[in-house]
Amino acid sequence: MRRLLHGVLTVTIEKTDKLHLRCGLPFRRDMDHPIRVWKTLLFRIKEYCLCMPMDYRLYATVDLDQARVARTKIIHTPKNPTWYQSFNIYCAHEVSYIIFTIKDENPVSATLIGRAYLPVEEVYLGHPVMTYLKIVDESGKPIRSNIYVQVHFFDVSRDQNWSRGIQTAHYGGVPRSYFRQRQGCRVTFYQDAHVSDMFNLDSRLAGRRTYDKQRCWEDIFDAIINAKYLIYIVGWSIDTDITLIRNLDGSPQLKLGELLKKKADETNMRVLILVWDDVTSTPYAKQGIMNTRDEDTFAYFQNTNVRCFKCPRKSDQQRSIIHCVKVDTVLTHHQKTIVVDYESPGSHKRRVMSFLGGIDLCGGRYDTQEHSLFGTLQTVHKDDFYQPNFLGASLQKGGPREPWHDIHCRLEGPVAWDVLYNFEQRWMKQVGKQFLYTRDELVQVICKPTEVTMEDQETWNVQIFRSIDGGSVNVGGELGEGFPADPQKSAQVGLFCDKDTIIDRSIQDGYINAIRRAKNFIYIENQYFLGSSYAWKPDEDIDALHLIPKELSLKIVSKIEAEERFSVYVVIPMWPEGEPESEAVQAILYWQRRTMEMMYADIASAIQLKNLNAHPKDYLSFFCLGNRERLKTEEYEPKEKPVRDSNYARAQHNRRFMIYVHAKMMMVDDECIIIGSANINQRSMDGGRDTEIAMGAYQPHHLSTTQPAKGEIFRFRMSLWYEHFHQIDTLFLHPETLECMQKANTIAEYNWEVYSSKGFDQDLPGHILQYPVSVSTEGHIGVLSDNHKFFPDTKASVLGNKSDFLPPILTT
Repeated sequence: MRRLLHGVLTVTIEKTDKLHLRCGLPFRRDMDHPIRVWKTLLFRIKEYCLCMPMDYRLYATVDLDQARVARTKIIHTPKNPTWYQSFNIYCAHEVSYIIFTIKDENPVSATLIGRAYLPVEEVYLGHPVMTYLKIVDESGKPIRSNIYVQVHFFDVSRDQNWSRGIQTAHYGGVPRSYFRQRQGCRVTFYQDAHVSDMFNLDSRLAGRRTYDKQRCWEDIFDAIINAKYLIYIVGWSIDTDITLIRNLDGSPQLKLGELLKKKADETNMRVLILVWDDVTSTPYAKQGIMNTRDEDTFAYFQNTNVRCFKCPRKSDQQRSIIHCVKVDTVLTHHQKTIVVDYESPGSHKRRVMSFLGGIDLCGGRYDTQEHSLFGTLQTVHKDDFYQPNFLGASLQKGGPREPWHDIHCRLEGPVAWDVLYNFEQRWMKQVGKQFLYTRDELVQVICKPTEVTMEDQETWNVQIFRSIDGGSVNVGGELGEGFPADPQKSAQVGLFCDKDTIIDRSIQDGYINAIRRAKNFIYIENQYFLGSSYAWKPDEDIDALHLIPKELSLKIVSKIEAEERFSVYVVIPMWPEGEPESEAVQAILYWQRRTMEMMYADIASAIQLKNLNAHPKDYLSFFCLGNRERLKTEEYEPKEKPVRDSNYARAQHNRRFMIYVHAKMMMVDDECIIIGSANINQRSMDGGRDTEIAMGAYQPHHLSTTQPAKGEIFRFRMSLWYEHFHQIDTLFLHPETLECMQKANTIAEYNWEVYSSKGFDQDLPGHILQYPVSVSTEGHIGVLSDNHKFFPDTKASVLGNKSDFLPPILTT
């Protein structure tokens, strides 16, 4: 019988007995894969004939039916391996069995030794299980060996925090995380790189307080200018030619590269930069696949006092043609952080300030809440024209540029040091200890990160999360310097050993914990939205296994069953950046559609079981952002024209384009927020793919069990909604209500009609658009109509298409 395991599964894999291997194989061979088996056998025979020691590399995995959820370290032994390794597994899987698989990792491939099956019925009710399970081969025949395991399942319904919010200021943060929650912090939110003077939020809808405009790139500029000892920067892309502060007249300003070189020449100043090394770019062919300009940045800082290093995703990765075609080398360092010191009033010592989020210090990111397509081409964007979705796009050919919506934050207090520790760990792994301040040197000039509970009503509790592994962080040092080598110590701080790699997957854990605590509503902005592929029907043989989409749909289902309101709002780009007809973009859209279908099917089924007069979009709605502008007087006149009848020409003629959503943010009940660099896809949440960083935060003095939270998170959401909707309705004060969800959908549907229509006589009244798919009452996804099969001005399918060429590890 299949059961829904929704909660936490604690598993300990101890050992096997009576396991004896012959040439790396059990007594019974896996004949379902004869070629692989005989290759392995030949390799083992060669080892034997050459009198070489056989290198057995045995590991065990935990599978919930087809979804692999844990994997042990490797043991080098031909018989009876003892792992004694524990896992704390978040699960949201409907399964029949918990499966334990034993394999031998060898140079050819992983060879199946056998599997053991634990029926889900034995753990479903929450009773601990400690037992030997017989191991069978692929055909189900015993191989005369057993595996000893301990399993205990804790259902979410028995979690005292389920659907109750944070509740108390004594909430200790996400458990078993490498970085613990810090008290007495300060958080500043940024929407987009800049806020214009024209953007003003009505104080009556911001908690009856003046909403302060926070300008991200101006604050970063000031932080760099005022630093005295350290400027540590990590980036996916860092462009030395950008200007952080821009005059409306477009007059020249100090460029980032010049600013950093100037600071690095100051006495006692250390400017250290880690930029992702795109292996597809070289000093001779600088334009790699992702156009990060890493070669230009590295060359610019050579022979200066700025210490800039290119970091491949794996620290021991060598540049070669072979590596360029290996899939895992296209995975990225995706963190975006800045750490500086700043003046501490009343003390001769200074303090640490950190920035993190989604905004890269590179071209195309500067934007305001107006997200102009054409109007800024001869002012703030004349030297920063960015349009990667059209071949041959340039300022000379005119707009539309690609507008950019993003979210960032500034952290002060004890948590800022955790961002510093992350930088130090990355630097020591991929550069070494040279150029870094030692801890003793730092505390001579900078206040120690003391943690106190502040009585200030606006204080924050903040916790840092990461997706990262031992390929990017040292293993075996002190806890503050890297990952502990011992698996048991790693497990205590939320890390787990995956064969030979230690992995931190706390960003996914942070999202799961926040979703499970949610009471009333969730608001998400993210560049991608795909995952939980184990729950897709029909299933897909891909490893987009993270839980976030499934956790969201299960949250809504639980609320429907309890006859309570709950709303989830998700804002994503119209399509992933790039040519919309390209194979990569279409593949991502396909995975996204499969994710939506899974979620809406869950919700539709719950509605039908309760016999409600409701629609799935009453609980979950997807939106995108776009802009459309009338021709203005004195507008920039391009000298050239795009290719006739191209996407570029059509978008220019119709004067419209999507606003690219690059944010990575989730708000829950206006109580807590997660901001970082991580997308909602497997690459960001896996821990062993792209490296990411995020923070989770709440204000302890703004928690209430009876009233909605009205702190800075609430004000930030209202400001974002004002940017997107171009209006604030009093219904927006209560996002969980059906009336609010229907109001948001009504506005978004109207804006889509204006955006997609052939003619228009006004600027788009708001940026929020319905995501252009239809959702049936049964949860099926389709096109809005025959006229909306493709995104406006393109021949790109809205529903996407599966790629037969690109491996899913790249597009999921």
